[in-house]
Amino acid sequence: MSDATESEPTTAAEQSVVVPEDYAGKRVDAALAALLGLSRSAAAQAVAEGRVSVDGAVPAKSLKLSAGQTVVVRPSEKRDPLEVVVEKVDGLEILLDDEDFVVVDKPVGVAAHPSPGWVGPTVVGGLAGAGYRISTSGAPERAGIVHRLDVGTSGVMVVAKTEHAYTLLKRAFKERTVDKVYHTVVQGLPDPLKGTIDAPIGRHPGHDWRFAVIEDGRPSVTHYEVLEAFGRASLLEVHLETGRTHQIRVHFSALRHPCAGDLTYGADPRLAAELGLTRQWLHAKELSFDHPRTGERVTVSSGYPQDLAYALERLRDGL
Repeated sequence: MSDATESEPTTAAEQSVVVPEDYAGKRVDAALAALLGLSRSAAAQAVAEGRVSVDGAVPAKSLKLSAGQTVVVRPSEKRDPLEVVVEKVDGLEILLDDEDFVVVDKPVGVAAHPSPGWVGPTVVGGLAGAGYRISTSGAPERAGIVHRLDVGTSGVMVVAKTEHAYTLLKRAFKERTVDKVYHTVVQGLPDPLKGTIDAPIGRHPGHDWRFAVIEDGRPSVTHYEVLEAFGRASLLEVHLETGRTHQIRVHFSALRHPCAGDLTYGADPRLAAELGLTRQWLHAKELSFDHPRTGERVTVSSGYPQDLAYALERLRDGL
């Protein structure tokens, strides 16, 4: 870069550069890539999004620059998908607040942490918005997260506050010393009424966003017991031995008893409508683990949220 070039942030919102003699005749996207250290695709995207101006005018991507022109680039207003948005999250309740960890009641529609493709609220952001300082271990967007619940699943979730707690709780989940109890309403009546589903789970061969029981999947074990039977559906207590993504949903779908309301895995949309369900009837009811500092067993449980309680009452009333 020649001495004639000036490159500096003019505000926190933009960068500007004066085109040096040796960049005269270059296309605006190519010049920006070289002068500001951007990738060629990022520079082209900035031009295409109208975030670039040349002497105050918005250029075409093919514009060739002249020496002495001032090029201004504004940053994208699109949020980084891994950015933790600090906000108040409605329905995110604290079930247990300990100096080493916090146990929350995660509502439906809230993700555990930011991820590509998700723009809604997160547990990490909600805790930060409530003033909680959590562990910084792990990737920045997953700080403190030692396990996850699906966006469409509600219930008990523990988040580490200290680095020591993060390490021990992570290990506890990996070594399966944590007891995870779920309640779910599935279609029909499983036979037997109490049993174990031992079937490997992996990505669905035809749908990247779904999972399935497949021969070369990861070992997955689910224990269940029917608590109440209603004819068209049954309330089950489920204990997870492993913790695969969508494990309960996939296992009961494979048995042809999908979770009520779980249209992704084959549930009857008519029953979902009659029960007022807009998601799967699945709730993380209870979590038990050894306290990372004292070693004492900690057990925390959660009541059914309003939408699941309403659906269950409809079944009990003989729907």
